[in-house]
Amino acid sequence: MPLPTGELLRVHQSRILIGFAATGLAVGGVLSWSGHLAEASWVWSIATAPVLLGLFVQIVVSLRKGDIGLDIVAALSMSAALAFGEPLAANVVAMMYAGGQLLEDFAQGRAKKEMTALMGRVAQTAMRFDGDVLQQVPIADIKPGDRLLIRQGDVLPVDGRVASPVAVLDLSALTGEALPQNILKGCEALSGSASAGAAFELVASRPASESTYAGIVRLVEAAQSSKAPMVRMADRYAIAFLALTVTIAVITWFLTQDTIRVLSVLVVATPCPLILAVPVALISGMSRTARMGVLVKGGGVLETMSRVRTVILDKTGTLTHGQAAITEIRTREGFSETDVLKAAASLDQASGHVVASALIKAAQARGLVLSTPAEVIETPGTGIKGSVNGQLVVVGGNSFVAGESGNVRADDLLKDIDPAAMTVAVGIDGKVAGIIVLQDQVRTDAKAALDDLRQAGIKRLVLASGDRSDIAVKVGGPLGFDLVLGDLTPDAKVACVRREIANGPVMMVGDGVNDAPALAAADVGVAMGAHGTASSSEAAGVVLLVDELAPLVKAMAVARRSRTIALQSVVVGLGLSLCAMGFASFGYLPPVQGALIQEVIDVAVILNALRALQ
Repeated sequence: MPLPTGELLRVHQSRILIGFAATGLAVGGVLSWSGHLAEASWVWSIATAPVLLGLFVQIVVSLRKGDIGLDIVAALSMSAALAFGEPLAANVVAMMYAGGQLLEDFAQGRAKKEMTALMGRVAQTAMRFDGDVLQQVPIADIKPGDRLLIRQGDVLPVDGRVASPVAVLDLSALTGEALPQNILKGCEALSGSASAGAAFELVASRPASESTYAGIVRLVEAAQSSKAPMVRMADRYAIAFLALTVTIAVITWFLTQDTIRVLSVLVVATPCPLILAVPVALISGMSRTARMGVLVKGGGVLETMSRVRTVILDKTGTLTHGQAAITEIRTREGFSETDVLKAAASLDQASGHVVASALIKAAQARGLVLSTPAEVIETPGTGIKGSVNGQLVVVGGNSFVAGESGNVRADDLLKDIDPAAMTVAVGIDGKVAGIIVLQDQVRTDAKAALDDLRQAGIKRLVLASGDRSDIAVKVGGPLGFDLVLGDLTPDAKVACVRREIANGPVMMVGDGVNDAPALAAADVGVAMGAHGTASSSEAAGVVLLVDELAPLVKAMAVARRSRTIALQSVVVGLGLSLCAMGFASFGYLPPVQGALIQEVIDVAVILNALRALQ
């Protein structure tokens, strides 16, 4: 998507200013070489003026916000150069400064991407009953008591109560739970969830503006607005360096009364090592993380990543895959696992249920050739039956299959099954053939990734899940978390993040809409972008483009290295600038030569900053 208008204008402005300064430097150089010194001086002065004017405007805006930046030093050096009759030095400094601004704009614009997916998930219209007639209406027109038809795949536009016998809902966007839930007649269904079964009727209980999903959107907006804007690393050293520069210039004036020496001090003090090196190092770091499949949205995010000491992780879709997978098939005598899975998957080809998709995918992964079902009858939220190769096959809950199989239940097959798992019973020709156990499994790389985070300097690991507390403890306990929390609502996750922030920078890793407010509230939010929701990707400052945790650990190492290189460039660059200021104060470095030496220093720190690419 294109940059916002304000950012686009700043980028164009930086390009125009550096083009103006470079053109003036070149034209003035030609005039000077041909002997037209007066005209050259005018060209250099004119080329400096727009940069200086833009700089003064920027300084005024920053001071109104209470920010004191190193831009003041650049303004002093350009102004003094023009006032003391050294337009060439002023033009050189102007080009250096404009180039620094362009790089900084590029650093912000390259990684920042406008994302509007959170609002995009909100339903804009709904199918409302007007008597027995269906009408499509804007969600703003829905009032409590209105009767709505929710079709398969629709996102619920408002909170309400189920009016049909049962509704099969995918609640993963709200609770993080991977498996669909059966919501019975009269029970509440929340906006933002999606219909994973047959169409059903919903009676609205509140307007769209007061719905659960609208509340989550407001939580994200509030959390984002509460974060202080990221301040450039350069500005952290602004006051001390500015004071030191002015002090050296004043001492030089009192000791020598030589305005040229004072000017030379100001010229070589122009803090381009800070203005240039930091964004180059951070851009390089972001480029490297992108190659790893980790999108970092800004230099400030990368720099903050390097200081994180607490990591909070969601469970479903983050530590687990977020999708139901078969963990076990138990069979009765006379039936094999292949018989049970093939029959169930063949019949489920006629179903749109989420679990049906998992069974079909598992059967195909085992190379089974599925048959075409016939005479299919599906009871939403309960089960499905039909004919497969002349056999009567029934798939669904234990009670449903028992009712179609001589009332013989499969209770003996359900012993010692994890309560967090889902079971599907399968009947063939009037007999219970077996049960299929499905569960959202922990990622194979989860333990190794958490161990690597510990070794990388993370002091505290917290599991914050919307699932039941017993399930969260069962998953988090063996992985070595310092704290495991379950049954968390979106606002409870935000509260958890804020508690941890009191002890230092916090990273939150999640993938669902329910994680979006916490991702926005954390110092660094990380979204599982491969299979996570678009809303979490919007709220997060970092998006994992691959469905693994390992790249995140590597990206954090890159962030620390990039910050270290940036600081090295700053320290070395300012150290060389201080040495040059000393030579300038003793009269060994005229203004133009000082500006050129400063350019050499700039090149040196930029080359050092580019090491972050490796």
